[in-house]
Amino acid sequence: MAHAAEATGLLERLVGFDTTSRVTNLPLIGFVEDFLRGHGVAPRIQFDAATGKANLHAIIGPRVAGGIALSGHVDCVPVDGQAWRADPFVLRAEAGRLIGRGTTDMKGFCACALAAVPQFVAAGLQRPVHLLFTFDEETTFAGARLLAPTLGAEAPPPAAVIVGEPTGMVPMPGHKGLATWNASVGGVTGHSSRTHETANALQAAAEAVAWLSREQRRLREEGARDPRYAPPHSTVHVGTFHAGSILNIVPDRAEFVFETRWLAADPPGPMLERLRAYLDAEVLPVLRAVDPGIGFTFEERCVAAGLDLPDGHWLIAEAEALSGQPAGARAAYGTEAGTFQQAGVPAIVCGPGHIAQAHQPEEWVAVEQLGACTEMLSRLATRLAA
Repeated sequence: MAHAAEATGLLERLVGFDTTSRVTNLPLIGFVEDFLRGHGVAPRIQFDAATGKANLHAIIGPRVAGGIALSGHVDCVPVDGQAWRADPFVLRAEAGRLIGRGTTDMKGFCACALAAVPQFVAAGLQRPVHLLFTFDEETTFAGARLLAPTLGAEAPPPAAVIVGEPTGMVPMPGHKGLATWNASVGGVTGHSSRTHETANALQAAAEAVAWLSREQRRLREEGARDPRYAPPHSTVHVGTFHAGSILNIVPDRAEFVFETRWLAADPPGPMLERLRAYLDAEVLPVLRAVDPGIGFTFEERCVAAGLDLPDGHWLIAEAEALSGQPAGARAAYGTEAGTFQQAGVPAIVCGPGHIAQAHQPEEWVAVEQLGACTEMLSRLATRLAA
């Protein structure tokens, strides 16, 4: 369990960096770079000027084909408005739990990967270990989408990627795709008694949200089914809605954010087209009678590919041997694994902690889960040295 103790110490350092997606991750990336260089590993830093953030890609062992990548995102969700009992960016240990923002999602896995670096370096690897640390998984998947096409930039790309999102250390061979949009519509403001001269953006946006609610019901009742997922159908969700200032002023702008988590049989493009057609036919004519220039805009926030390793794929058997666990169910949430698979590198999800503990106040990961993860990485070192 020595590696688990080292992982705990590294997790304390990683949690200490506030890497909420709205701020830069460069201080954490700098710490990881210094740590790796201290063990003789020179990473590649991929800086993204648009966000002021960076990915990190390190190769341990020979620069040959056939290695395995360990991938983790280092950004985390906000703590605003959550009932934390202490500073969420200071790791606490209580009754076998390590508490802090990002402990489960997913700095725990990153800490385990770093704790294994000395063993990887000393193992005499015949095939390499790649370390992939990315940014903005919690918002746009921009980091993985930037990194995935460049995995072969300095050496052959890995043969596969293990994405360490929390699965309780049970290999997960598939998950749904994710697509999210910012939606907005304009209107014409005025006194609420002058409805013949105004165009209510709030009501127009509400009709769009009502259509999305009906679409969610349709998918639940009539959509494609895959019993390996819970729920077994695609879903639609509206997360935020902003409009209006006071009752007697007609709102001239409304905004909302929505998503779909989709099975392969229900891709997001056709749904968006059907929503646009409904709005053009049923909602916008009333607004355009006042102002012909009014329309809806849909800004893509993120489209993340689903993951689907076919039954019998060699990576499933490899992950089962490494983790000591049989492959489990597929997930409704998304990960960067689909992005790597889309780039031509097969991927699977397996990491410490459980998704129910993620994004919560008092987020925690069990010490025994870190132990199980470091044992998996020790087995990986042995297999890649053979």
